[in-house]
Amino acid sequence: MLTRKIKLWDINAHITCRLCSGYLIDATTVTECLHTFCRSCLVKYLEENNTCPTCRIVIHQSHPLQYIGHDRTMQDIVYKLVPGLQEAEMRKQREFYHKLGLEVPGDTKGETCSTKQHLDSHRNGETKADDSSNKETAEEKQEEDNDYHRSDEQVSICLECNSSKLRGLKRKWIRCSAQATVLHLKKFIAKKLNLSSFNELDILCNEEILGKDHTLKFVVVTRWRFKKAPLLLHYRPKMDLL
Repeated sequence: MLTRKIKLWDINAHITCRLCSGYLIDATTVTECLHTFCRSCLVKYLEENNTCPTCRIVIHQSHPLQYIGHDRTMQDIVYKLVPGLQEAEMRKQREFYHKLGLEVPGDTKGETCSTKQHLDSHRNGETKADDSSNKETAEEKQEEDNDYHRSDEQVSICLECNSSKLRGLKRKWIRCSAQATVLHLKKFIAKKLNLSSFNELDILCNEEILGKDHTLKFVVVTRWRFKKAPLLLHYRPKMDLL
């Protein structure tokens, strides 16, 4: 079977951010046109614009941030294609948290440790058999140490209700992983309130409906930059078809 080698610079245009000209980090795609950028670059750009930086199509007249989503597949492709990029990014994140005197979140810490072990094994000239054995041991240990995201960066949020249907929520304060999405939160609340569907529930922050794919970390960065606001729960019952 014939194989053809492709040089990295031949595909750079497909794995780089048009805004910063660097390789994609935390790849985020515009749902309207499917163009992808670094999340931080795109969020900053959309603070003053509502169009795609590439094709200039209008994402949304007033709430463009609700129509972008994390592209995990694209980010995995970029990390696999560009040698050392993921390790460098994890190192930068660790340095950033250490500089602020904060504890490194669980995800970053875990990925960095596994990357460091992988690099050390190659430097020590260990065989592939040893690598696979170590990998299996690490996976078993990871399963044993599974803490259901308790070691993640945590976010405390306050829930306010504007409907009598939602008054059954006993506790309005929730503390959970920053990696949880708005959809996770909607499903959790719907289960607690015995709603027929989580689609009957909208979650708003600063009078804006939050997109279901937004992580709570994203909400903190984009909605709580100047003032921490509660999340407002809005009940939207389905209309029966006539």
